[in-house]
Formats: sequence, C-alpha cells, structure tokens
Amino acid sequence: MKRINDNEILKEIENTPLKELGRKAYEVKNELHSDKIATFVIDRNINYTNICWVDCKFCAFKRRINEENSYILSFEEIDSKIDELIAIGGTQILFQGGVHPTLKLEWYEKLVSHIHTKYPNITIHGFSAIEIDYIAKISKLSVKETLEALKNAGLSSIPGAGAEILSDRVRDIIAPKKLDSSEWIEIHRTAHYLDMKTTATMMFGSIENNSDIVEHFKRIRDLQDETNGFRAFILWSFQPDNTPLKREIPHLQKASSNRYLRLLSASRIYLDNFKNIQSSWVTQGKFIGQLALNFGANDLGSTMMEENVVASAGATNSMNTQELIKVIRDAGEIPAIRDTAYNILKIC
Repeated sequence: MKRINDNEILKEIENTPLKELGRKAYEVKNELHSDKIATFVIDRNINYTNICWVDCKFCAFKRRINEENSYILSFEEIDSKIDELIAIGGTQILFQGGVHPTLKLEWYEKLVSHIHTKYPNITIHGFSAIEIDYIAKISKLSVKETLEALKNAGLSSIPGAGAEILSDRVRDIIAPKKLDSSEWIEIHRTAHYLDMKTTATMMFGSIENNSDIVEHFKRIRDLQDETNGFRAFILWSFQPDNTPLKREIPHLQKASSNRYLRLLSASRIYLDNFKNIQSSWVTQGKFIGQLALNFGANDLGSTMMEENVVASAGATNSMNTQELIKVIRDAGEIPAIRDTAYNILKIC
C-alpha cells in the first residue's frame, strides 16, 4: 500500500467523515492483525514520587518538595504494590513519577536493581524521557551512560510519557521547562540503539492544531523508519480539570469522543511502521475504548491496577481483567493477555 504523506493525512483529519476514516483505519489494522486478536497486559502503574520541578501547565499531579501531600514511596511500599500485582497474575510495572529535583542516578539504580533482583519475572517499563534527561544532568552523565546504567540494573523498556505534542510551538506554552521535541526524539533514539524498546505517546486536546498533530506523527514515524524501536503508539486526551492550563484558559474542555476516534484512525493510517496502536480507555472510558477497536486500535493497554496522574485531573475509569476480556469479545475480537514486548501469553 502506498505510504500516505503529511498533506494527505492532514486532509483526512480535516475533511473525511468519521465513519469513512474509521473504515480506512480498520482495513489497515486488519492487514496487520488478520487474526482478529486484541491484546492487553496485566500491570500496575507505580508513581514513585509526585515531587516535580517542571511545572507543566497540563498537570494536576505534581507537588513541590515539602508541599502538603508530596511523597517518595519507600522500597517497602513499592514491594507491597508489586506483591498485589503478582497476586492477580501481573507481569509489568509502568514506573514513572515527577521529575524530582535532587534524586540522582544512584537512587534509581538501587531502586531498579532491588525490584529486578526481588521480582525477576516482573518487567520494569519505566522513566520518561524528561526523567532520563534530568537524572543524567544532575548526575553529570550523558543520556547514553544513564540509560546503560539503568539497563544494567534491570530496566527493560521506556514509556513514551513526556512527548505531549512534539511541536515546539505548543510545548513552549504548555511545558516550557520540558525537553524540546528533538531532544525527546534523541533520547528515544539513544535507547533504541542500546536495544531498549520504547513506546510513543501523544497528548492532544490542549492548544494544538491539526498541523501540530501531523508534525508529531511525522517525527515518530521518521524515527521508527530509522530504528524500529517503538513497540506501540498510544493516543490520549488532555484532562483539563484541576490543571494550571484550565485556570489560564477557563473555556478549555476535554476533547470529544469524535475527536479522539478521528485522530486514532489517522494515526493508524499514517503510522504504517507501527504494528500496535493502543486504545486509551483510561481517558476515554470503557465504551469509547472498546469502539476504538473498530477505528484502528488492536490493543487495550492494561488493567492499570493503579493510576494517579490522569485521576488527579478528573479521569477515574477502571477495568479489571475480566472486564477487558468481555469488552474485547463484545467488539467481535479475540481477547489475549500479552507481555510488555507484545508476546501473547494467553488467549482468553
């Protein structure tokens, strides 16, 4: 199939009726996943700290050092959470937190090594690009050295968090202290060349326009052409409640389900070198999350046993293993539990 270019996908986003766009995305999905299997992973999101100096305007989760309700989880508290995950058959922890201003590489190495040693069957999928970058800077190391040390300690792969929109026009407004788009790409490129797989994400629904969306798509597709290091793409919507950006722009509302499905379909059509597109039921709710399987998604993400970041901004959707299985079956697909690397562990 001929690769779609930037102008063509922009026209699709802006002009194609949603039902037709969804049909095109579903056809692309079926070429890649003709077995009709839709997957998910049993995992837990562990936010090891909410202390952060970056001050992103879209975030309601962060706290300053010594601010009320700020925390760093002890190793014992983290162990307790992992024990609970193992009890329900979990295989992965999604590990991320705020960008703590004083924690250096040694602390992270000890933490990752502790988990990897005590729980060798648990995959550690953790630390966003901004966390990696800051750990390197405060530790006076290169990003490559930092990633190598964390990999040696037991870090398996890196999530796409912190990408938001890979358009510096938008980033300069909503997250001016964060890495710019090229720096985010470079950290993922470095990880890929160290044989560490990552995921790519996009947060839409703040102040971006359709051209910013396409710029983001292009950046990650280009890197995937170069490295084939991304395992999946995850699209999720900005949750405005309780955020500084909502206070600055009071009329901001959560993006519509129509907008979500439109951009999801566009991502499936444009990102032809990504095998896996994940549905964000955590931000969209169970039924739109299910409908996404007809608009290009082949994966429902995870059980998300614990989620604190988007919950701080008002999104409180939850599903357990049996609910995810039912949602997939009701969509006419075959549910399967996977691991972090998208290997199927069990057909349900």
